[in-house]
Amino acid sequence: MSDPDTVHAVALRRLQWKCRRGMRELDELLQGYLQQHGAGLTPDALQTFDQLLEYSDQQLLEILMGREVPERQGLADVVERIRAAA
Repeated sequence: MSDPDTVHAVALRRLQWKCRRGMRELDELLQGYLQQHGAGLTPDALQTFDQLLEYSDQQLLEILMGREVPERQGLADVVERIRAAA
């Protein structure tokens, strides 16, 4: 069976890589959030954050700037936490 700490660390590294969007504003918001809170995120929170990263760069920026609301349920909480960490 896999060590939960190892699984969490692998998931965090994968998400950190996915946060590299090529748009400075997004990179700073997303990577900053993971640096501050990543170690304490539950598996469900990591999965929800991963779902947020499925949006296109432009749509994700609009969501994080508060000009759009995420379509998927549960993502609004993550968005608020990202904004608060900025």
